[in-house]
Amino acid sequence: MGGPRPTATVGVPASPAGYRLAASAEMLFVDLPFVERVARLHERGFEVEIWDWSTKDLPALTATGAVFSSMTGYLRGDLVTDDGIAELLRTAELSLRAADVIDAPRLNLHGTGLDATGQPVRPGADMLPMQWEVATQTLGRLAEMGERAGRVFTLENLNLEVDHPGTPFARAADTFALVRAVDSPAMRMNLDLYHAQIGEGNLIELVRRCLPWVGEIQVADVPGRCEPGTGEIRYEAIAAELRRLGYDGVIGLEGWASAGPDRALDAFRAAFSA
Repeated sequence: MGGPRPTATVGVPASPAGYRLAASAEMLFVDLPFVERVARLHERGFEVEIWDWSTKDLPALTATGAVFSSMTGYLRGDLVTDDGIAELLRTAELSLRAADVIDAPRLNLHGTGLDATGQPVRPGADMLPMQWEVATQTLGRLAEMGERAGRVFTLENLNLEVDHPGTPFARAADTFALVRAVDSPAMRMNLDLYHAQIGEGNLIELVRRCLPWVGEIQVADVPGRCEPGTGEIRYEAIAAELRRLGYDGVIGLEGWASAGPDRALDAFRAAFSA
């Protein structure tokens, strides 16, 4: 049975710090057609993250030469209801096939499906112990699928206070507990520090605790969800801690540009430069 693919990526050099930088084509260069957004990020030397692959021309994205860091790993479904689990597993299998087209190593998950505005399709932030057990089993099945395909599923934490109220299994503490319970190299955390700052704070300690279970880190500043330097998070300090800990994975900017995408990318790169 094949294991997850190694973290090293051909085509985009690692930063002097060891980790690599990616950016979301969903949130930057938004005035351009999507393929052009991907091309621009690639030209700037960033790996590329995308969300719903089903709305994209995947061969055209591949033709840009971009290195894809991650994509959404399902279309519909949830972790705990019978029909939701069946749909999650079905569309995760479709997502694995799509990941083969663009060679995306990581496929992102949430505690439940999100609608077009980012709201949970099955709200219910307070889960019962039996639902936690079912969610763990569902994630274990997804991890087995990932292992067979040589891909890694990542479970992203979200905030309940601003962007995603009512989403189950949303906080970083929740995703950490679930991923650790699954205990598979094909199921890891997508540790989103923007969401964690809003919901939990204490980011450096959070990174220290979670890092062995992290498949990718995402960033944006608070408030506003724009590039580093526009809010309250000291990303330079977090970058220094990641270097100290030897993190060699991907850090992705999943944020809006406060004053133009190129300036946002420059600020992101500066915050995480050695």
